Amino acid sequence: MDLMQIQTEDITLTSAAAEAVQDMLTKRNLGDDHALRVFISGGGCSGNQYGMTLENEIRPSDFVFEQHGVKLVMDDVSIDYMRGSVIDYVEDVMGSGFKIDNPKATATCGCGHSFRTDGAAPPEGASC
Repeated sequence: MDLMQIQTEDITLTSAAAEAVQDMLTKRNLGDDHALRVFISGGGCSGNQYGMTLENEIRPSDFVFEQHGVKLVMDDVSIDYMRGSVIDYVEDVMGSGFKIDNPKATATCGCGHSFRTDGAAPPEGASC
């Protein structure tokens, strides 16, 4: 059975990730009008890379999710790459940061910030 057929269209923000976002909002004195924007941009070792920012401008075409008291915002292109993904926040001996488990990623770079989907060729000269 192809797991891609049964995945949901939702994006999951774990409670650990939501707590990290809320902590950043508090430390930066940003209010409830700010959201975590997650986006995909070209580049990185594998062809696409994840990006995140805190912002208070939500465009009419954005997808907005609210989980654990945190707003998550994605543009219409990024959502297509990320449907079914889980956004987590991890702390370990190597450091701490956000981790994205993306079922559409068929290859990732060792850094974890760059990925490729089915049919996409790695960028020329990629070393990962």
